[in-house]
Amino acid sequence: MPSSCKDIRALLADCLQSSECVMVQRNRPTDCLRPPLYDTLPTRCQQLKRGYGECKRGMIDMRKRFRGNQPIAVSKELEGEKPGQLYAGAGFSRGDGVKATSGHEDEKVETVVGVDGERRIVR
Repeated sequence: MPSSCKDIRALLADCLQSSECVMVQRNRPTDCLRPPLYDTLPTRCQQLKRGYGECKRGMIDMRKRFRGNQPIAVSKELEGEKPGQLYAGAGFSRGDGVKATSGHEDEKVETVVGVDGERRIVR
């Protein structure tokens, strides 16, 4: 198994081992992950199970294939940051967007009179 999902798998296993479903009711952790007992799990375990499923799906998702899954600790959503654009470079939300121009700053226009006496604009 690739290392990108090992951390979340370990956290899910620890959460299941300390849950009431395993400790008090003496069910197996795999049984606790199935629908009748799944609703009795703490919210944290349910979130970890969902995150683990997304991590496994991300391993075969072609959009994430080259970049890989983001580690749990550096996830921007968990830290409260808004994620940027997925494609097409950096987004405009960072503040390093396009400067306002009038359209004539970089143009160097010269008028040249040709041999035939005709005026031409050279840029």
